[in-house]
Amino acid sequence: MHRHIALTRRHLLGVASAGAFVTIAGGTTGCSKTEGGGESDADLLAQLKKRGYAKVAYANEAPYGFKEGGTLKGEAPTLHAEVFKALGVPELRPVFSEWDGLIPGLLAGKYDVISAGMAILPERCEKALFSEPEFISPTAMMVPAGNPKKLGDLSSAKQAGVTLGVMSGAAEKGYAEGAGVPADRIRTLTKPQDGADAVRSGRIDAFVLTGISLRWLARTNKGLEVTEPFLPVVDGVKQYSPGGAVFRKGATSLRDAFNVELRKITSDRERYVSLLGTYGFTAAEMPPADLTTARLCSA
Repeated sequence: MHRHIALTRRHLLGVASAGAFVTIAGGTTGCSKTEGGGESDADLLAQLKKRGYAKVAYANEAPYGFKEGGTLKGEAPTLHAEVFKALGVPELRPVFSEWDGLIPGLLAGKYDVISAGMAILPERCEKALFSEPEFISPTAMMVPAGNPKKLGDLSSAKQAGVTLGVMSGAAEKGYAEGAGVPADRIRTLTKPQDGADAVRSGRIDAFVLTGISLRWLARTNKGLEVTEPFLPVVDGVKQYSPGGAVFRKGATSLRDAFNVELRKITSDRERYVSLLGTYGFTAAEMPPADLTTARLCSA
């Protein structure tokens, strides 16, 4: 059982290249509307297929969803482009939103789906529909090249008596404390690059964040490496931090059709890594088959 799974939104780094590119275009077509401003559920997928595109929201956060050179890139747009193509919708048209405005904009009918790697949280499930998980976010540690302290997880960090760095306001501080790392061995940092700099200078022995984020950070920080990802355990519960696509509450038919195609990708290791490896996603980020959105929304 994974009843009280901690789910947090991460702020990740960088600019990507390659992957499935989704070009920006403009224009809209007429369609039936609900009071919230979006297409009615009964004909939404049919409308998207007829007009040939879906409007997707992104928050410009790499590697989840971001724009580069007039092109939308990242984990969510790449994955969602594959899914919608399989559903007969060949194009995604991006709409930028600040993070806090993503769900309000969806409910107002400004776009059809949120493609931003949004964490599946019970309070968000009350407002919108989530797909099944697209990924999980195992934790990792950034350490000096060669991993001189031989760190593998938070338990090993406690045993070694090392000093850890964590992001201010992020979940990793609680993970470290839950593993028994003393408070005076935990340093709070403002941004990810500060963590890399602190490891390089020896002010901390390891910087703790998601493996996705740290692998992205390592691309521009030579002399550092990232440990194999692991799932922290708090009060006996594994911390998965899953994310998914988000739809309006009434769009159950579209969400269900989306899930069918999504599952074909998230259950295929080779295809998943081939699609998302450019953005730092590995087989370790593939969601377990038994980790369902229904369970996460009721956690």
